[in-house]
Amino acid sequence: MITPARRLTTACALSALALSTLAACGSDPAPGAGAGGREQTARATASAPPRPATLAPGPAGLTPVFKNAPRTPASAAPTVALTFDADMTADQGPRAAAGERFDNPALVRTLRREKVPATFFMTGRWAEEYPAQAKDIGRDPLFEVANHSYSHYAFTDRCYGLPTVPASRMRADMERAFAAFRKAGIEHQVPYFRFPGGCYDKRSLRALAPGGVTAVQWDVVSGDAFATDADAVARQVLDGVRPGSVVVMHCTRSAAPTTERALRTIIPKLRERGFRFVRVSEQIRAAGARR
Repeated sequence: MITPARRLTTACALSALALSTLAACGSDPAPGAGAGGREQTARATASAPPRPATLAPGPAGLTPVFKNAPRTPASAAPTVALTFDADMTADQGPRAAAGERFDNPALVRTLRREKVPATFFMTGRWAEEYPAQAKDIGRDPLFEVANHSYSHYAFTDRCYGLPTVPASRMRADMERAFAAFRKAGIEHQVPYFRFPGGCYDKRSLRALAPGGVTAVQWDVVSGDAFATDADAVARQVLDGVRPGSVVVMHCTRSAAPTTERALRTIIPKLRERGFRFVRVSEQIRAAGARR
């Protein structure tokens, strides 16, 4: 089966400076369009986002794992990727129906107001519960949406008490999330996968390898899960960030109620230190990924 992730990594990347490739991709200007048609095609091609980079398969063909970008030299502008897990476990529907909020629109508004790019690792169940928000996030060029499984069940045994996905169902669980993204109308999908709880082993890396995704971990834990002190979360992030860092945070109000307030400190402080905010795709590209 050709997965959405595989389609993303093998899609034809057009270049406005190489119009000769357009015919190969089935995108010739209409007959008789003339120079005007070619200019329109070139402009549309130039504005198309680059194809997301992925890492080459790991040893024995296992799913590759990305943790952080190379540490940039002092002369280069350091980058940092803020990532937000949109967690919702498959069996939490009754809690949502009873009024528990697993979304955080204020956090998204803060990122937009501050013009901070970010990567959202979304579960398929979250996209089903909040399809309008998922679509809104997934259509914003500031953001990209990656896969955090459908169910938010663990892909290993003994992972923070989460139920476990059988090895035979791991790839299907991931693909079900991509299907939920398509149904919600998410446009900026990237072929990255974050294991629930960050728990993985060779068995899970082997199970997902045919899907063509890159597994994304992190090197900075924000500590925002169930935190009540926004200042403490901000300090932990600021103390941990290094050039090329990937920070794991959450965008669920009920499970991470202080994250948006912490961002109001984190964003300006990192900018004062010269950091530039990027999406994970840019960090992976900096790591010498294949394209």
